Amino acid sequence: MVDLKQFAFPMLAFFVMYPLAIAASEDLLFINYHIHVTNDLPSDLPPGVPSLHLHCKSKDEDLGEKVMLKHEDYTWDAKINLFRTTLFFCYAWWEGKQQYFEAFKATRDEHRCRIYHNSCLWSVREDGIYFSKDSLTWYNEYPW
Repeated sequence: MVDLKQFAFPMLAFFVMYPLAIAASEDLLFINYHIHVTNDLPSDLPPGVPSLHLHCKSKDEDLGEKVMLKHEDYTWDAKINLFRTTLFFCYAWWEGKQQYFEAFKATRDEHRCRIYHNSCLWSVREDGIYFSKDSLTWYNEYPW
């Protein structure tokens, strides 16, 4: 019969150390990612009148609701946790349209957001919420 301690300890060590080894090998735990959400919605409102409402948070941190003017940029920083489960999500609403989107998801964004100064770039537009990894090419990842 196999001694449970002889079997359990190596398995536990593997599941705890493997994510750390992967992250440390790429220095992922030390990178400060910059998340930008820009209001690029058309607006026939008078200057100075907000058109976009945005509420962003993670499991541990509520960034609060932001009421944004045209071309305003909402920015915050994030670091990836040991188990690569870091997730920031936002809820956007504008003129009766509403959309939930994941602004930073470690397993999806740890590499694609490193291309442009460790930044995840989002643009809220009339037909959806766009992502860019280089500020040149934009993809509508969350249509309204």
